This record gives sequence, structure tokens and C-alpha cells, in this order.
Amino acid sequence: MAKKKEIGYMNKYVYDAFLWTFSILVELFFREVHPRSSWKVPKEGPVIFVCAPHANQFVDPLILMRVVKRESDRRIHVLTAEKSMKRKFIGTMAAASGAVPVGRAMDSTKPVPGRIYLPDPVNDPCLVRGVGTNFEAKDFQVGGSLVLPKVNETAASAEIQEIKGPEEIRLKRPFKGGVAMQQLTGRNDMTEDGTFINGASSKKGPAPDYEGTNFKVAPKLDQTQVYDAVHTVLHRGGTIAIFPEGGSHDRTDLLPLKAGVAIMALGTVATKPDCNLKIIPVGMNYFHAHKFRSRAVIEFGTPIDVPVELAQKFQSQGSERRQAIGDMLEQVREGLVSVTVTTPDYDTLMLIQAVRRLYNPKGTKLPLPRVVELNRRLVQGYAKYQNDPRIIELKKEVMSYNQQLLALRVRDHQVQYAKKGILEIFVIFWYRLLKLAILSIFVLPGTCLFGLVFIACKVYSIKKAREALAASNVKVQARDVMATWKLLVALAVAPTVYTGYVFLVTLWYYLNYCNGYLPPGIQKRWLILTQAIVYPSATYAALRFGEVAMDILKSLFPLVKMMSPWSGNQLVKLQARRENLAHRITDIINTLGPEMFDDFYSKRIIQDPFTHSPPRTPTTKTAEDARKEGPQPIETYDFPASPTSPEREAYRHLPKNESFQDLTNQDIFSTRPPTPKRNHSRSPSGMLGGFQLKPFSTIDGNLEEVSKRIKSGMRSRMRRRSSTDGWEEGSGASTPGTPRSEVSEGLTMTKKEK
Repeated sequence: MAKKKEIGYMNKYVYDAFLWTFSILVELFFREVHPRSSWKVPKEGPVIFVCAPHANQFVDPLILMRVVKRESDRRIHVLTAEKSMKRKFIGTMAAASGAVPVGRAMDSTKPVPGRIYLPDPVNDPCLVRGVGTNFEAKDFQVGGSLVLPKVNETAASAEIQEIKGPEEIRLKRPFKGGVAMQQLTGRNDMTEDGTFINGASSKKGPAPDYEGTNFKVAPKLDQTQVYDAVHTVLHRGGTIAIFPEGGSHDRTDLLPLKAGVAIMALGTVATKPDCNLKIIPVGMNYFHAHKFRSRAVIEFGTPIDVPVELAQKFQSQGSERRQAIGDMLEQVREGLVSVTVTTPDYDTLMLIQAVRRLYNPKGTKLPLPRVVELNRRLVQGYAKYQNDPRIIELKKEVMSYNQQLLALRVRDHQVQYAKKGILEIFVIFWYRLLKLAILSIFVLPGTCLFGLVFIACKVYSIKKAREALAASNVKVQARDVMATWKLLVALAVAPTVYTGYVFLVTLWYYLNYCNGYLPPGIQKRWLILTQAIVYPSATYAALRFGEVAMDILKSLFPLVKMMSPWSGNQLVKLQARRENLAHRITDIINTLGPEMFDDFYSKRIIQDPFTHSPPRTPTTKTAEDARKEGPQPIETYDFPASPTSPEREAYRHLPKNESFQDLTNQDIFSTRPPTPKRNHSRSPSGMLGGFQLKPFSTIDGNLEEVSKRIKSGMRSRMRRRSSTDGWEEGSGASTPGTPRSEVSEGLTMTKKEK
């Protein structure tokens, strides 16, 4: 009898071949996939990649596998829904790449006869009574769940704790939310969170004549084999990827995380405390995830260690075990929040993106990771200050501006055309029109060839989205499955269509030499081979030139509007409104930003376009007084870059973290220095060797002398660098006990003599 293959078995050659093949599809579908902070992925040792939001069903794990293999040369076992593994093609490919199948209760949910209600929702909300039910049937079991019908694309559920009879069940915890309570009681005297109001607590039972609601039941699943397979992979030093939301969705916020990832991590460390397991949060940030030629940023967060103390608590039973799982899950959630952009609803997301565009009034092209980071900070700021009257008023203005853009059918970045003269716009329009005509020569043949594939992908993905929406409790429009089915359909249909083209053209040639367009005597193999090369090449050319042509086509309409005497003035007014909004947004960010972010100035992403000088610290001495006093002699003090022993000599070198040798920590995106919250020279930490450090200078009186010393120091530093051992002159941060003969790096400070 053949030996049964272990769960999650991976053949690295099959894995690499599978990944290489599907990477081609990823590169064709997405315009850009940008990894960020991939250096945080360890090159060895067990790792759990925790990924969210799960916005692209089967594409998410494919992109993650591709990025991790390319950046750190590691292969990943992806936890995949058992329902997906049962699909012929997908299941075969997933099994070949080492996927670990996981059963989900939602996939086994099914309707049952009867209705349920709460007989005493105020005093005993965990007691559920049925009408025409048989809770003692095999479909119901302790640990299973009762699932209510969907309302607003969300279905409430609760776990069964005890089956008391054919028509009575006790829940482990009550149903949450006012919608669920309304479904189970027929009453509406409660708040959104399910709290009864207006004396409702004195009323017992459901509404009069209420017969209950339909429901579904989900079984309890035994995941022991899954956990064992995960522990085996991690104990071998392998990697696991999990999407802790439990399934893909197209919401703008994260779904509640499932406890499985915490159980896997704690169980791994509990059975092998010295395994050095790392949990890495991964943000799957997409821009229009379901659309062809969209973009994505895959951001890796700071690795999370699994404390041995939590693992020991996890091995116990009862409240300590639950607390350990909860604490671990909270750390994972915080890690995911730090690498994702989440908003409570779609309107808020549109608001944040509009503010981000307006906050960049000069139209600077930001790298994709910086766009994600800026969106994240704006979301955090909005969440904190959304009830501020200034924010409320600004929100109304931005939403109104967005509506005006939609009414004029103009994009935000196209409003800048209003600054141009009519002659310049006329020239730009005809230049772009000519360019579009030339590009069309390269685009049209491939578009015609690939047209059938485009239509098939569009129609089938919409069909699958409707099916997924009907079967899901959390999806909004089921856009999360569209990219997957577009890729799968293209993978199946494109070769079939191109083979058909080859057959038809070959047949046409043998009938009449393609109506005389081709000469006779061409061998069949060369005719077929030529077509096999030309058709994909023409399609790829259409892809590459087509996206440029589409951008040009979208830019023509605003140019036509600007040349029109009736609508051109509207864009001019819109441009003025945009500038006003940009000023207001920049001002309010400059006001509230430092209150929320301590590193607001030092880590600033976009330069302030309306401020050209840094803030000055008020001084007690005027410029006239300084001129009367004349230049003051300057006394210098040297102190090392880090604490040293009293016997250590100080040298006048810049500290290593200020040098050009290490640019990774430089604040290259800041526009102004952060204003100190207190004078550090007056604090105890500012004392060194009995001297109290003072500011560099007062104001104009000794600026010339300071400037001379700075320039002299820079020239000296450049001379040291030009020497053969210039880069090795500084040894970095000094430590106590370093020999006096060793060269250290220090910082020269200045002090004005009294």
C-alpha cells in the first residue's frame, strides 16, 4: 500500500516551476507590485507571515510567494481553505506548492428547518428557543454555530454551548449587535449595539405574535491535523502564510481576526521553546485590486517575537489559556494595523485619497510605498480628529470638490490645465492626438486578437462575483474574487483562442494563400511557428502601448473643455478652489500633525509647498543689539557621540549616524527641523564633564563666525574622506572601556562667552 503523502508536502522544484509560470501572469495583470521593508524577513528560521487585508482571493498568496522568493529566497506553505483545495485546477496547483488545507465552518454552513427566537432577551440572552426545530439532530453539536440571515451584507453567529432539547439551546455567548437582537425578538426598542432602552428592560420576551427568524447551522471542526502540520513545518525552520481574517473580502476595514494564528504560534513555541519563531505582519495594499493593470504595495512589518511566558500560559487550561491567545492575537492585530490602510467605510477611503492628492498640490510623483504611508497617516489623523469642527467643515468642502470633479468628468490631476494658456492647450491637444494615432497602430492588432479573451474574462468574473456575494456573509460587492477569475479564465481561454487563430489562418492559406496576401510555398511548420510568435508579441505590444494610449485618451477630454468658451471658465474656477483647499489642508495638517506625531517634521513625507523657511525659535536679543555688540568669541566643547569612560579623549568628528556613509536613517523627506519641546542644554542629560551645553548661538551677532567654523569642519571632513582610509576613520558608537588610542567620533558644539 502506498504511503500517504503528509499534509503540506512541498517539492521545491515543482514549487519554483509553478511560481515562475504564474509570476508571468502577475506581471501582466499588475502594472506594479512594490515590496516594502522586505529586508525584515529573516533568511532562516521559522516564520509565520500574517497577511491582511485579504482583498484578492487566490492572487494574494501568489504575490506573497513571489515577493518572498525574490527578496529572501524562501518558500512558503500557504494555509488554504479546504473548499478551494477541492477545486480541480486550483487544488492541484495549491497542493503542488505545499499548501496546507484548512476547514472553515462557514464553508459547511447549511440551512435547517424551523425558526428561532429569544424567549427572554433582557435577562437571559444566551437562551434560544426553536419553533419546528430538532436541535438533537446530527447537524447540531456543541461547539457548532447558529448563523442568522444576512442584513447589510453581514450575518451574525453564535457558538452553541449546550443542547437542552429539540427546541432549546444555550449559547456560549449571546448574539452581538442590535440587528441580531431585532431578528431574534422582532423588537426595535434597542440601540445599534443591542442595548435595550426606553424602559424596554421591563418587557420580557419577543414582540407579540413574533414567530422567529430563519437560520443556518455550522458544524464544529477538528483542526488538530492542521495544527500538527503547521508545527511540523515551523519546527523544521520553514515558513507559513496565513490570512487571519478567515476569507477574502472587499471591505475597507479588517475583519475580526481568527484565533488560529495565535494558537499556531503559541503551540509551536510551547512544544519547542528555543525555535526562535517570528511572526511578520504583511500589508496587502492594492489600488483597484480587481482591475487590469492595477498596482500593489506589499509591506512587511517588524517581526513579532512569541514570548515563552505566553506559551506557558497557553499550555494551561481555562482563563489563562484564553488570555494568552487574546494577548497574542492583539499583538498580531497591532502589527497588521501598522502596515495596512483601513477605513470604516468606502466614503472615508475616498475622502482620505482626495485629501492626499490635495496635500500634494505641486503634483510631485510620490513612490508607491510613500503613497501608502501617507494614506495611513491621514487615516490615523482623521480617526483622532474627525469630530473637530475644522475637520468636519473641511470634509464637507473636499466631498463637494469631489462631486464637482465627477460632474465635470475631470480628474483631480487634470485641473492643473486651467493654468495654461489657450494656445498652449491647443498645441498639447493636437500633439497628444497625433501621439494617440501613432500608438493606435501598435495597439489595435493586439486588441483585436485579445478581444475575445477580454470579453470572456469580464463576463465570467462578474458571474463568479455574483455567486460569491450570494454565498458570503462579509462581502460588499465581491470584487475580491474578480482578479482571480480574470487570471484563471485568461490562462484557459487565451491559448485556446490563439490556437484557433493559428488553425483558421493556416486553413485560409491552404485555400487561397490568404486571398493572395501571402506567397505560395511557405512550409506549414514555419507558418504555424511565425503565427505562434506574432500573435503573443502583438498582444504584448498592445498591452504596453495600450496603457500609455489610454492615459493619453483620458487626458483629451479636459483639454477639449479648456478650449471650449462655455466650460473653460469652470475649470479655472475649479483650479482656484483646489488651490484654496490645498492651502487649508496643508495648514491644518501643519497644526494638528505635530500634536499627533512626535516625528512629524523629521519624518515628513511631503514638503510644505507654502512655507519656504523653517520656524525660528524666539530670542531675547534683537538684531540691532547683536550688531552693537559685534562678533562674540566662541568657545567650543567636544563630546562623544555616545557615553564613554572619563579617560576617553574626544575628537571633532561627526557621529557615524550623521555621516554620508549611512544614509538609511537620514530625514530626507523633512522640510523643517523639529522644534524642541524643551531646552535640552538645561536638562541633566545635557551635562558632560561638568560643563553645561548651550545653544549654538543667539542670532546675527556671531553667525559669520559660526558659518566659518561649519565650512572649515566640512572641508576637513572631505579631506579625511578623500584619503584611502577615510571611511574607516570613525569606529561608530563608542563604549566604556575603549582604549584611548582608538579613534572615536564626536560632535563639536559651540558656546558663547559671557
